Amino acid sequence: MLIGRILQGKGTRVATVHPDTTVTQLLGVLADNNIGAAVVSPDGSSIAGIVSERDIVRRLHDRGAQVLDGPVSAIMTTEVRTCSPEDNADDLRRTMTDHRIRHIPVVSGGRLAGLVSIGDVVKSSIDELETEKASLVDYLHRRS
Repeated sequence: MLIGRILQGKGTRVATVHPDTTVTQLLGVLADNNIGAAVVSPDGSSIAGIVSERDIVRRLHDRGAQVLDGPVSAIMTTEVRTCSPEDNADDLRRTMTDHRIRHIPVVSGGRLAGLVSIGDVVKSSIDELETEKASLVDYLHRRS
């Protein structure tokens, strides 16, 4: 399955925050949208970084509560792996697993086009397996 097909099912809306957004404000965005990560973008289409719940927890542990008043640019991951809508979900699943990444922005034409999570990718793999199983069961029933 291609990443573009996953986006067709889940939608292309991506929560973005400006690099100057405070970590406390980011927490509100994550909670309000029931999500685990947001893309950091100065303009809503380019990617400056990505920030997740994991980033927040680690920085709180390292630096203390003052992190909450600072900008997300101080805690975000700046080396962001991206994918395209034409990428294969199985390949992306391996990349996400190997590098312990839970969220990958989708880029098309140099612009942010969506965000996929490890859950989205695993769900697509399960859906494909269920479709294959149904086809095989149907085939066996027709042959008997």
